Amino acid sequence: MRLTSKGRYAIRAMLDLTSNSNGNPVRLQEISQRQNISLHYLEQLFRKLRNGQAVKSVRGPGGGYVLSRSMDQITIRDVLDCVGENINPAKDIIGSESEKADTVEYQLSRNYFQNLGIIMKEYLETTSLGDLMRKSKDIKIEKREQPNFTQEILNQKETTVVSEERSNVDSLIRSPFGEVNQ
Repeated sequence: MRLTSKGRYAIRAMLDLTSNSNGNPVRLQEISQRQNISLHYLEQLFRKLRNGQAVKSVRGPGGGYVLSRSMDQITIRDVLDCVGENINPAKDIIGSESEKADTVEYQLSRNYFQNLGIIMKEYLETTSLGDLMRKSKDIKIEKREQPNFTQEILNQKETTVVSEERSNVDSLIRSPFGEVNQ
């Protein structure tokens, strides 16, 4: 059920290619630097993506990779399939023959994870690189509108921690016998 680094890196690299291509080839070295992913690892991933027909390679000066179809026609499921990533939560719960149990609990959990797998598959099949790119534009706009959002959260956490520390100190100072009347 776990998405491995192979799948995560493939999605990040494809999003990078989508956002930086503008119809022109993008070199893997550029993606490697921007995404902090090993160039050797990207070469392996893009070989699989090319074989899966998600990208095309352009040779020569100014060469690199471009999407093989529009960003709205390449789904996250396509990318994961190209690199051999199989996200199926039911696979983990079903287990081997020796692990199968003929109990109500086993049947309930198996059915639950099979349904979860169906939902995940539908979500991955209906989310395209284009969908994520449009969301990234919304995120960039939100960041510009609220430049200190992260700092506000950190300040709130500091205030909470200080309040909690103060209440911990107060409880240590209090008499173990309850309130003392003076």
